[in-house]
Amino acid sequence: MERDSAFLPFNRCNLPASLLGSLPFQFHPAALALDGVEVLHRSLFKHLQSQPDHTARAQRFMDYMSVHFCLETLEEAGLMPDSRNKRANANYLRVLRGWAFDSNGREGAVLKGWVESRFGLTVQYHQGYYPFDRCKGLYGTNALESQLDLVYTYCQYELGLSHSLQRHLTLYRGVNALDEYRILKREGRKAVVLLNNVSSFTHNRERADEFGDYIIEARVPVVKVLAYYDLLPKLLRGEGEFLVIGGVYEVDISS
Repeated sequence: MERDSAFLPFNRCNLPASLLGSLPFQFHPAALALDGVEVLHRSLFKHLQSQPDHTARAQRFMDYMSVHFCLETLEEAGLMPDSRNKRANANYLRVLRGWAFDSNGREGAVLKGWVESRFGLTVQYHQGYYPFDRCKGLYGTNALESQLDLVYTYCQYELGLSHSLQRHLTLYRGVNALDEYRILKREGRKAVVLLNNVSSFTHNRERADEFGDYIIEARVPVVKVLAYYDLLPKLLRGEGEFLVIGGVYEVDISS
């Protein structure tokens, strides 16, 4: 498969996939924004500015999500009474926690499909039938991908406050084998790889070492972080976990 096949010709953000997924973008990242999200939800971000700390902003965000997407009153969103048990938990929290449990399951496919749709980066690896898992995960949900739009935008808002002077984060990923990675170039420990369109990393090298024989170390652009472990209460199970948007990266591989 050619590297160009990793990039779709269209997406729903301000930069083309061939640019935001490229190696030069890793070195010199630019602002990323999903089309129309900040404008549509302007009132949310206005209210966030008045909140005194991260905990208060997280609660405000979750309250907004519940009201805007009718997460606790699904009948108002068109839910039929006999289908409540099937849809009650089909929301952004279910997707992110499901990813932490099994990134190759239904919720993992939904998240990979969202990245594909919004950023134009195609799925490189999914253990299972990806189109089926994605459709099953989205079926009967209430604007689930739009919920994820807000998660990413809120994540970037918070990172802008806590890492305003940083353009990169050094993150680590432990793997047992390199088979699922497309290594485009390698010289010793340095390698250029095409990562899956979304992957889990951690800021704790020792934690990454628990997950495999190899450790991938990457300087990840802050704008490519779509969620992280303490963005919202009890969001991700993994200690220090970050969800990272993929593309081509220069990494250090050690064992």
